[in-house]
Amino acid sequence: MRTLFLQAPSFDGFDGGAGSRYQARREIRSFWFPTWLAQPAALVENSKLIDAPPHATKLAEVVAQAKNFDLVVLHTSTPSFASDVKTVEALKAANPNLKAGFIGAKVAVESDKSLQSAPIVDFVARNEFDFTIKEVADGNAWSGIKGLSYRNAQGVIVRNDDRAVLEDMDKLPFVTPVYKRDLVLEKYFIGYLKHPYLSLYTGRGCKSRCTFCLWPQTVGGHRYRTRSVGHVIDEIRWAQKAFPQVKEFFFDDDTFTDDLPRAEAIAKELGKLGITWSCNAKANVPRETLKVLANNGLRLLLVGYESGNQQILHNIKKGMLVDVARRFTKDCHELGIKIHGTFILGLPGESKETIEETVRFATEINPHTIQVSLAAPYPGTFLFKQAVKEGWLDEANAELVDENGVQVAPLHYPHLSHSEIFHSVESFYKRFYFRSNKIASIVGEMVTSPDMMKRRLREGVEFFQFLRERRNTA
Repeated sequence: MRTLFLQAPSFDGFDGGAGSRYQARREIRSFWFPTWLAQPAALVENSKLIDAPPHATKLAEVVAQAKNFDLVVLHTSTPSFASDVKTVEALKAANPNLKAGFIGAKVAVESDKSLQSAPIVDFVARNEFDFTIKEVADGNAWSGIKGLSYRNAQGVIVRNDDRAVLEDMDKLPFVTPVYKRDLVLEKYFIGYLKHPYLSLYTGRGCKSRCTFCLWPQTVGGHRYRTRSVGHVIDEIRWAQKAFPQVKEFFFDDDTFTDDLPRAEAIAKELGKLGITWSCNAKANVPRETLKVLANNGLRLLLVGYESGNQQILHNIKKGMLVDVARRFTKDCHELGIKIHGTFILGLPGESKETIEETVRFATEINPHTIQVSLAAPYPGTFLFKQAVKEGWLDEANAELVDENGVQVAPLHYPHLSHSEIFHSVESFYKRFYFRSNKIASIVGEMVTSPDMMKRRLREGVEFFQFLRERRNTA
């Protein structure tokens, strides 16, 4: 089947491809690569991938191509679901014979509910969906495709048996040729990565049990299943030649450092290639491993600290001690590894006092940059079930973003309101960045690089615009 893989237009600047991280508009305009769409696209011959948000592709432009395809597969999410359904309606109005399916965490955990609420959608592919979609695109009978939920000819929703997770990750083809064919790399920005950057996965799943984290609880699972070192390096070599403009490679595995010997082995091969790279890491990597990574091209770690309060870390099953995170961060500073630290406000156990503790912790350990998010109870996570049970979440009003795609504070507690949690984000940012030593650090970056000067000035304008919009929607 002629197949279109689509990240549909929705909110202006909406980062639908954010994978296991939150789908939302960012403080600074940012876009992750649509790797979860590119992977099945790489399996389907003569497919096409359209990633509308970063390329500013309008709905009319997508609809104009509807007649060129027999099948459209959309990556959807809880925040974008209603908009994605409208996209399918527009595509089918232009091509009534078009079959439409959804993938993503939203439909992995709410397959029947999603189909019931969207009669225009023909099927959803649950859980790990790569080969499920390939079988649909190959024209196989839907009744025999594992992992598929679909509406049959009588309009009845059928749920097939689950598909086993993929164990041999080397069976997956490279995603970078799809990037080369269909994407403009320069459209993808992440504030803390060099530009242009390129991201991909070297494995799936995460050993951690964080109650809020979406992808391991809905699609990837809690076993870290990895591509072989050689398979990863072969793709990096291919990408080096295909994208000579790339300044940094980012490994978007939930926790690349879950397998330390493998991380070191990949790093040593990257060192031979002269690659600058970054990855997601937990704040417990031993100094000896950090040395190996830093000596072989590692520039930055994206680290989910979440909170500076130990009890909150216990509450969310983070499996992390504050003192260990503090020592890890000190090691990174001493070894010259930059850190982008992420924090979440409004998690179970949050109070005005714990927010203050987290702000003080962040300023003390002083990562290079930070991101402050609001606790987001996505369906399918332990946090969602817990919040509904405890009355922290009004399920009928559980919006995760506002009408502009900006995160809201959906959780509330008897001692801490939606509004207090929401406004604490702006205060956190100001107290972290408006310090004399942090300002001096940013200015130092800017004066040594004209490119960094232009970039930081643009990001500063976007950041203050974002804060202004938050005040208007609070």
